[in-house]
Amino acid sequence: MKVIIKGNLEQLVPAQRKKLDRKLAKLGKLIDGREEREAHLIVVSERQNHRAEITVNFHDHPLVSEASSPDLLTALTLAADKLEKQVQKLRTKWRDTKRVPLREKSAVVEEGEAGAEVEETEAGEAPRVFRVNHRADQKPLTLEEALIEMEDGRDYLVYRDADTDRLSVLLRRRDGNFDLVQA
Repeated sequence: MKVIIKGNLEQLVPAQRKKLDRKLAKLGKLIDGREEREAHLIVVSERQNHRAEITVNFHDHPLVSEASSPDLLTALTLAADKLEKQVQKLRTKWRDTKRVPLREKSAVVEEGEAGAEVEETEAGEAPRVFRVNHRADQKPLTLEEALIEMEDGRDYLVYRDADTDRLSVLLRRRDGNFDLVQA
């Protein structure tokens, strides 16, 4: 990151200047992507107060942070911290909203009927998820009725138990037996 300084930083001791350079280098790692960006650092001293302002253009958004303090290094550090928070927020927002193409988002979740299975897909495709519709007006089943429903070749069945009125899952094991999971 190329820093353009307007103002007087001669009041900083070399150790403080090194600390400021490290802070701006960290900020540069966050901001610089494929190209080097410019940061404008403006320092103004007014009586006993120092005001620092940092301006950067990041993804076509002007980011401005301003801080003031009686100590020059504190004002510069506060301004850099504020700008770092802005950059983190903007990067997170960009990453979370712009990463998945729209056509893939709509194909991820599809509605299915009650007790539908998750199908195997070809290599390279994301598995499809079918939601079980619990709100459908289905009568509660007993365990025996659920076993009769499983005779059509299903691997599992989600149903509401008639005895306990709780959600239950009946799973077919590889050895032909069944597992019952009750909520």
